[in-house]
Amino acid sequence: MMGPAHSLSGAAAWLGAGAAAAALDRPMPWPVLAAGALICAGAALAPDLDQRSATVSRAFGPLSRGLCGVTDKVSETVFNATRGSGERRRSGGHRTLTHTWLWALLIGAGFSAAAVYGGRWAVLVILFIHVVLAVEGLLWRMARVSSDVLVWLLGATSAWILTNILTKPGNGAEWLFSDPDLRFAWLGVPIVLGALVHNIGDALTISGCPILWPIPIMGKRWYPLGTPKFMRFRAGARVEVSVLMPVFMVLGGASGVYALDLF
Repeated sequence: MMGPAHSLSGAAAWLGAGAAAAALDRPMPWPVLAAGALICAGAALAPDLDQRSATVSRAFGPLSRGLCGVTDKVSETVFNATRGSGERRRSGGHRTLTHTWLWALLIGAGFSAAAVYGGRWAVLVILFIHVVLAVEGLLWRMARVSSDVLVWLLGATSAWILTNILTKPGNGAEWLFSDPDLRFAWLGVPIVLGALVHNIGDALTISGCPILWPIPIMGKRWYPLGTPKFMRFRAGARVEVSVLMPVFMVLGGASGVYALDLF
């Protein structure tokens, strides 16, 4: 899928998680629901760090472009080093390492650890990164015609406001983990969810996605999981824009209403 659909699916997924948490009598405070939706929307773009032309590569200028180049080469190297006997060598690492369940868990755990041990400044950086990505994905038309600096200022301002709100008693810094030593540990959860939702979205397209690497399937370690071929579509196709994105908006909106107990 393309960046806007990925981001929208990420936001909808976190709002759905909020509805599930409310149903299980562990409701999210509204700041957790809002911040998590933005983080998940941004994290749903991050697996495309292995593609230099992706939305995420433009988000932070030369820094993100350089990171995408490094990630592409690392992913290519890992693929060629671990491929099964029935898999050909490849040049380019798109839809390999960063599109797996293992990557999603490791990156989420890393951000959780950073939030716990890095304190307020780490939380600010995590929120800044993912809010900028969310803006690039959800508001991509406006983001492309705007100055990068304006998008970064919006991300920094939003991160500062959200951090101040979340740190107030009862607003969610300790949601999910009641131990004061694990404040903001939950920040890794929407990051994991966003990455997994991205992979599932790519599994709906023609190429599929090797989500279960390194688990071998039919002799392949990088087996591209996907729906039946007649149900797949090309990234950016009409079904993505005209069907899936409206569905994500409706489900996300309904989930948010239920999670906040508005009716």
